[in-house]
Amino acid sequence: MDATLTSGTRPTTSGDPVPSGCPAVPAAARVTMALSGALLAGVGTSFGQAVPALSSASNSAGPWFAVAAALCLAAGVRAGRSALPLAMVLGVVLLELMHVGYWATSNLRGYPDSLSITNPWVLLGVPAGLLAGAVAVSVRSRDERWRAGALGVSAAVLVGEGIRALLQVAATTGHTTWVVEVVVGTALLLLGVGTARTPVGRVVALGTGVLGTLGVLGAYLLISG
Repeated sequence: MDATLTSGTRPTTSGDPVPSGCPAVPAAARVTMALSGALLAGVGTSFGQAVPALSSASNSAGPWFAVAAALCLAAGVRAGRSALPLAMVLGVVLLELMHVGYWATSNLRGYPDSLSITNPWVLLGVPAGLLAGAVAVSVRSRDERWRAGALGVSAAVLVGEGIRALLQVAATTGHTTWVVEVVVGTALLLLGVGTARTPVGRVVALGTGVLGTLGVLGAYLLISG
């Protein structure tokens, strides 16, 4: 994550700054907006569960993962080894703030919900947040292997959850949300393979996508028994 951002000016040959359009958003403001966005995502999830067309999506983990990764990008994470740990920590914080927003809103709406370190979703927010932060950094890497891997991992989260839902819960929740999740995840995987310029990059995208999907699916089946 950038410690400093451009000030909206560019230097001339004489060294004097010249305006270059809209001023850049300060790093602190970006992070603050990302944290606020995470809380609002949790609030929206609680309300979304009451809307039939949104209830399945609001009860799935894939969209939360995608939101966490997007908010990390919005916060201004950048490629680089020094940025990776900060982005991964930010990913965890964002996901846990989503839990806080969901918990507070659900209780205020009269639907009791617990928020504790023993809550399975709170626990899963740690590895998922670390992964979301890593994806946000990797997708901006100059190394296409990291970019391909980031797209493959993102695809795996969506496709793995979608397949699990189609196998276990679609009979009661409907198929539409899960089919869309699988389609979006597959599109991300194809994007990763298609934009890779080398065979290694394509193998990385395909490998992380396929193996990651099996891992996510297996984890879900293990948790659900």
